Amino acid sequence: MRDKPTQRVYNSMPQASAGDASDAELIALICESDHRAFEQLYRRYYQRLFRFAYRITRRFDQTEEIINDALYVVWKKASTWRQETVPSTWIFGIAYKKCLKSLAERPRAEHLNIEEADIQLPGVQDSGLKNLEIEDWISVAFSHLPAEQRAVLELTYYHGLHYKEIATIMDCPENTVKTRIFHARKKIQALFPDLAEGSGDSPLGQPS
Repeated sequence: MRDKPTQRVYNSMPQASAGDASDAELIALICESDHRAFEQLYRRYYQRLFRFAYRITRRFDQTEEIINDALYVVWKKASTWRQETVPSTWIFGIAYKKCLKSLAERPRAEHLNIEEADIQLPGVQDSGLKNLEIEDWISVAFSHLPAEQRAVLELTYYHGLHYKEIATIMDCPENTVKTRIFHARKKIQALFPDLAEGSGDSPLGQPS
């Protein structure tokens, strides 16, 4: 049985080299129990998964566990990845299931507190947000949405994924993704009109 590498990686992640392999190449190496390939994949996805997991669960204290659990599945089941699936779609799909499991096991009131509102998420770069004030508004707006709607907005507007990819991640029809985005935007528009306007300046305007 393979060792669980995630905790060791988190404690001592090496600097990524300029000549990194592609995600697909790293997964192929992970199939051969290559720890260094796993370390590179871990580093590559850590910040993206951190933001994604936090947006869905609204709990910083659960985010590390979700990331480690999701990437441990990648380590154990790398051979099950199908080449016709984009690696990031597969990895985010695993993380999404871990987020839902975490929510089911640790239910909580869906309210954002002051401490959470003032914390900037790691790895938030080039997200299309004008400034930190807008980011805080988005955090508050997201706190009013169910997990499924938070997920589709996060994947669409901040990770730039297409509806088809999101449908694969969430294991649902593409039309369901569109419906969730529609209802999420309508709810945010009712609560925060400036955030949901259809203009190009709005971070939650109509997706392209």
